[in-house]
Amino acid sequence: MKRILIIEDDPAISRGLSDALTQEHFEVVTEEDGEKGFKFAQNENIALIILDLMLPAKNGIEICSDLRKKGINTPILMLTSKNEEMDKVLGLEVGADDYLTKPFSIRELLARVKALLRRNQEIVKYIEAYSFGSVYIDFKKQTALKNDKPVELSTTEFKIIKYFVEHEGEVVSRDNLLDKVWGYDVFPTSRTVDNYILSIRKQIEDNPSEPKHLITVPKAGYRFVK
Repeated sequence: MKRILIIEDDPAISRGLSDALTQEHFEVVTEEDGEKGFKFAQNENIALIILDLMLPAKNGIEICSDLRKKGINTPILMLTSKNEEMDKVLGLEVGADDYLTKPFSIRELLARVKALLRRNQEIVKYIEAYSFGSVYIDFKKQTALKNDKPVELSTTEFKIIKYFVEHEGEVVSRDNLLDKVWGYDVFPTSRTVDNYILSIRKQIEDNPSEPKHLITVPKAGYRFVK
């Protein structure tokens, strides 16, 4: 079930969006405060963010801009009650994927949400090869190079790296990795994940003790940074 974060300070709008998305079988999380919403967007596995432009503590433009600066590429649908073209243009320029001007119909919002999720899934699905730093990985052939020299990775390690690449910039929890890479019918532990991460760092990082790509997020999991 895909999780959608709504950052909207109008309780009526937030509740209406939450009810409509829940009926479409999405898991919905709501935040009224911009700063809290910004923090949640960084620390949870979010498939899409519905972001109001005018918010207390931190406005939608700031949230969108700061998320993109941190390398978080979660699709963002921005909501605004303003009609000025500059607000829409600015939202898109700082990294929003789409926008809706209030008032809008729930049907249109749902259509835009599903379109953004489809587009994002299509981008993810066709990642067959990827490069970052001095590393090149061909996921289809399961081969890897670092500084043009072969790197030995196991099938599970390729799966882990691919999952991180598909969720670049997002915080990925140990439980999420256990679910998506190993599956519920296998019973590894969170310590197993840590051991695999350590092994991968030795292969891809210039200095495994000070990683620049596979970063530990205390009490949350790990984040991949290109």
